[in-house]
Amino acid sequence: MLRVSNKGRAIPESPIRKLVPYAEAAKKRGTEIFYLNIGQPDIKTPKIALDAVRNIDMEVLEYSTSNGSEQYRDKLVGYYKKHNIKLTNEQILVTTGGSEALYFTIASITDPQDEIIIPEPFYANYTSFSIAAGVHVVPINTSIDDGFALPKINEFEALITPRTRAILICNPGNPTGTVYSKEEIKQLKKLVVKYNLFLIADEVYREFVYTDEGHYSIMEEKGMDMNAIMIDSTSKRYSMCGARVGCVVSRNPELISTVMKMAQSRLCPPTIAQIAAEAAIETPQSYFDEVRTEYIGRRNILIEELSKIEGVQVVKPKGAFYCLVDLPIDNADKFARWMLEEFSDHNQTVMVAPGSGFYSTPNIALSQVRIAYVLNKEKLIRAVEILKRGIEKYNAQ
Repeated sequence: MLRVSNKGRAIPESPIRKLVPYAEAAKKRGTEIFYLNIGQPDIKTPKIALDAVRNIDMEVLEYSTSNGSEQYRDKLVGYYKKHNIKLTNEQILVTTGGSEALYFTIASITDPQDEIIIPEPFYANYTSFSIAAGVHVVPINTSIDDGFALPKINEFEALITPRTRAILICNPGNPTGTVYSKEEIKQLKKLVVKYNLFLIADEVYREFVYTDEGHYSIMEEKGMDMNAIMIDSTSKRYSMCGARVGCVVSRNPELISTVMKMAQSRLCPPTIAQIAAEAAIETPQSYFDEVRTEYIGRRNILIEELSKIEGVQVVKPKGAFYCLVDLPIDNADKFARWMLEEFSDHNQTVMVAPGSGFYSTPNIALSQVRIAYVLNKEKLIRAVEILKRGIEKYNAQ
């Protein structure tokens, strides 16, 4: 009997996308859906990036080099320099989105049965990439009760085994909006250097930090050039999710050369998207200032409205554009599907991402959902109103 692989069957469905068939069915019934489940910003892509694509003058759409065009990598060197990160273009490898950057990195530093320690909840695809590489995710739990703060270093240390190869963090965090401080990065640096581990930092939300301290990259921290691997992407920064351009950044030449072999196997990142990404680097700071102000306003409105629902627990995010919310319900998977299949308020409903999909530990956080505040303020207010009425009706059944 033919069957797919065990690892293929073990890869979980995306908590962000698995409810799409129910949303499509609701749309066909004429129900308007407020999409709070996915980090697809409604912010306009910078005109300079779109114009670069519109004005392409080429007769042959050629491959780029496997590590990305040199011209684009040179531009990235300049971009990172503005963020106090000094690099050469050989320390940057362009990928087909941040997802490919993560998968190539995990596959390059691990062998089957190796382990990666990740604070949970975490971006759901970390699990998928690890399973595909035959790697075990070792979760270290964080709690909504203390704002999903980074666990104590001795808690990380207690999980390190001979098979541990890396610690992976997301900063700012998806799905929590947590931002790790300079001091916390320094503590992690000491740990990975002590145990000769990699420290992988997914920093794709760098521009979206709402604290006075701002963002501190692992690439700014001295003394771990061989340990530090940064994952980055254009998707959120420039509201260019469909471009699928990311990168792996490291000063470890063996790591970069290993990732390069994987990059060669898929030939090259998309040429046209690199042209857009290169142009986007010239986006003026005013764009980011305006976007940051907009997200702060959306975050504040969302938290204010959610706090009006009895029994809701939510932490005010310090970065990114997500928050993890504990709802007064029995099961978020059931509730999220029910909201699409059976509930509407004036022919409107909401779509959320069940929180359990962001945890590796089974049977915890079953009442949590991730909300992406990527809608304008008026829509967010209405969406929370619908959510409130949905909770009331669901619990009354």
